[in-house]
Amino acid sequence: MERLLHYVWKHKILPLKPLLTEDGQEVEVIDPGLHNRNQGPDFFNAKIKLGPTMWAGNVEVHLRSSDWYRHHHETDEAYNSVVLHVVGEVDAEVVTQDGKTLPQLRLDVPDDIRLRYEELCRTEDYPRCHTVIPTIPPLKAHQWMDALLVERLKERSEKVAERVERTGGDWERATFVTLSRSFGFGLNGDAFERWAMRIPLSAAGKHRDDLLQVTALFLGMAGLIDKAGGSDDSQRTERLRQEFAFLQHKFGLTDTMQQSDWSFLRTRPGNFPSLRIVQMAELYHSGRAQMSRLVEAKNVEELHTCLQVRGMTAASRRLLIINTVVPLLFAYGRHASREDICQRAIRLLETLPAENNYIMRQWHECGLTALTAADSQALLQLKRQYCDRTDCLRCRFGYEYLKASRQ
Repeated sequence: MERLLHYVWKHKILPLKPLLTEDGQEVEVIDPGLHNRNQGPDFFNAKIKLGPTMWAGNVEVHLRSSDWYRHHHETDEAYNSVVLHVVGEVDAEVVTQDGKTLPQLRLDVPDDIRLRYEELCRTEDYPRCHTVIPTIPPLKAHQWMDALLVERLKERSEKVAERVERTGGDWERATFVTLSRSFGFGLNGDAFERWAMRIPLSAAGKHRDDLLQVTALFLGMAGLIDKAGGSDDSQRTERLRQEFAFLQHKFGLTDTMQQSDWSFLRTRPGNFPSLRIVQMAELYHSGRAQMSRLVEAKNVEELHTCLQVRGMTAASRRLLIINTVVPLLFAYGRHASREDICQRAIRLLETLPAENNYIMRQWHECGLTALTAADSQALLQLKRQYCDRTDCLRCRFGYEYLKASRQ
């Protein structure tokens, strides 16, 4: 319920009766402050009138006063700037690290807000707020979806930036790792990323003009040469095995994976990791999926050409654009302070059709239809970062649901 207290304070859902601190000072909330989700007080730069005196400072919110000590704020000088302690229950005096006794305001959560919030948390329906979505003006709904899209792109671009850091600032290698992860198409994503980090690209580059050797290197490092062909293709399998033995000896390769590292069950044959690795080898051999080619591509059609390999459907290429190229562009645009590149990433999503999956169908049933990949990516962000975590108090749809109880 502490999160609900944060919500009530943030949105100034205050009782009509006068607000009084525990020592009898009248409280007027001019500005509740900026909600802080990182370390430090909960709300920065609040403006509070206590009696005749105006205070500017920070506000801390707890379910009980004694939580101040449970969180050790009395020894943390970062909390010396707190001017008001807002609580659901007063059960102790609170003192800051520099010796000030803080005024405390006991804030009641209105019954209608509490009951609506409990409904949201209790229901197993998805989306939980489905009853209010048809009443939300389309402009307001899409403003929230725009914010969700940028939030998702920032999160995904940060993962690209982490790979760049892990590879010593090598954007080309980070592109290879990001693309490889996307080739896992969900179930094998983690395994593909581990595999890509094992591939010695400097060694592979020396044999890039020989597709058979690149394929042997990639499959051998994955431990999947025996999965590369059927029983009627034993001659090719043996050639791959021989080529990998040569490359393994030449470059001293020992950090290979095992077949047990990969998931074949619950995977369609077209998504078998052995087939996807053969396609990765073809892409690497062609040079079409290098970072420079992807960043310079002007539109979706050029990206489809970059990612064209045998056995890869147009639908799979669209997923690669969404999950690899767009986060890569956004990450590079942020790194280079190039807003035009970030905007190009967003335009790509606006050009592509929406993903078609059960999550999109559920949103459609309650009145919110994804038309483009930008819409579907926003709704995926909403589902995974808000709905799945029951974090309705940070969601603008949840806000509308709670607000509906006051109308």
